[in-house]
Amino acid sequence: MKITYAALAATTVLALTGCGLTGGGSGEVGTESNGVTTLTIGTSVTPHGDIWRYIDENLAADAGLDLEIKEFTDYSLPNRALVDGELDANYFQHLPFLDSERENQGYELYNFEQGLHIEPFALYSEKHTDVAELPDGATIGINNDPANQGRALKLLADNGLIELADGVDPITATIHDVAENPKNLEFVEAEAAQLARTLADTDASVINGNNALNAGLSSKEDGLLVESPEGNPYQNVLVVRAGDEENEAIQKLNEIAHDDSVRSFIEETWPKGEVIPAF
Repeated sequence: MKITYAALAATTVLALTGCGLTGGGSGEVGTESNGVTTLTIGTSVTPHGDIWRYIDENLAADAGLDLEIKEFTDYSLPNRALVDGELDANYFQHLPFLDSERENQGYELYNFEQGLHIEPFALYSEKHTDVAELPDGATIGINNDPANQGRALKLLADNGLIELADGVDPITATIHDVAENPKNLEFVEAEAAQLARTLADTDASVINGNNALNAGLSSKEDGLLVESPEGNPYQNVLVVRAGDEENEAIQKLNEIAHDDSVRSFIEETWPKGEVIPAF
């Protein structure tokens, strides 16, 4: 049995027009006035927006930058907004998600190699306090986008709840690649932001770190299973339009994003490890 919830299709701050997928931007980066370049950055709400507000308030001015933060609640929108020129950069996604977007949507986007942070995935439940309590046929909420669905399945597989078929890359795995399912888990596919909102409707759900934080959940305190940060390929990366990566203002943006004080801010703001620096 598979249940699919409708994906959330709204952003808190930005309405987009129907421009082409791979073009539509002005080709310009930011706006300059009195020696200060204003850059518009698209982010998720928490922790991405929190991190970039810290950077804007504490580091941007000395770099000759002023940052305008636009927050999104729908993962499908920030890359489109960047390609269409509504943003100068975005910061909301890990590399496997970006690779999926580039392949499936044709977006011509560049990511800086060094990420800023990792948010460990975790399995949460309002009905059970241990995975051993999950009944036969338990419903498990899981992301409906390919990049994050594989990540969720890997968490379950690493902890013995399922087995993936031989030779399947966990990064691109889907529920159809589940080869062994001893508890007969029923996967409930949903858009990422919906999983925390519908947690009470499932036996347990694998929830992205930022959505868990928005719902007041701590991976360390509330997670039944928590993803390891060691060797984790899901660090969140700063993304710009292809060709803009050599722009002076963008170079400064990437530099201040990796300032030592940003690492300290992340560690002090999320001391329980819900958000972990990746640099």
